[in-house]
Amino acid sequence: MAALIPSASATGSGTMTLAGPSTNSNQTISIPDTTGTMMVSGNMPAFSAYQSSSQTLTAATLTKILFQTEEFDTNNNFASSTFTPTVAGYYQVTGSIRCGNTQIRTFIYKNGSQYKLGTDVSVGYNAMAGTLVYCNGSTDYIEFYALVTGGGSVSAASAETWFNGCLVRAA
Repeated sequence: MAALIPSASATGSGTMTLAGPSTNSNQTISIPDTTGTMMVSGNMPAFSAYQSSSQTLTAATLTKILFQTEEFDTNNNFASSTFTPTVAGYYQVTGSIRCGNTQIRTFIYKNGSQYKLGTDVSVGYNAMAGTLVYCNGSTDYIEFYALVTGGGSVSAASAETWFNGCLVRAA
């Protein structure tokens, strides 16, 4: 049987659920007195999506890439083309695109503005962008954009045009 015994100097309020250890040894858990969400391995937000129907890109026009199929979305933070995390912290986000016979440049956007520039690749290769980005958990959002030198259709293959991300560390 496990027991949780608060120290005499404990302050604050909240809810905690613990499962007892599978051994008879004592276990100690220290929880800092801070605000926010305490994340443990296994419950951090993560998503992965890919383009399942082709999207046409116009030459020399910056375009937000759409991702119609979610492979997973552990915290319901992804919708079609936008990742809006609800837990403040540092997120690793990465996207890839393949688009016909054209040169491609990729971008990670945060809150509607260019945040990081990805690769600029020649005809016949996948272009990628990835970064570690802080999101406040309430209003920040992330998108994946591309710019092509010639028009073309984006590959709808799950291994070629995709976008994913996960919480690396809570704020």
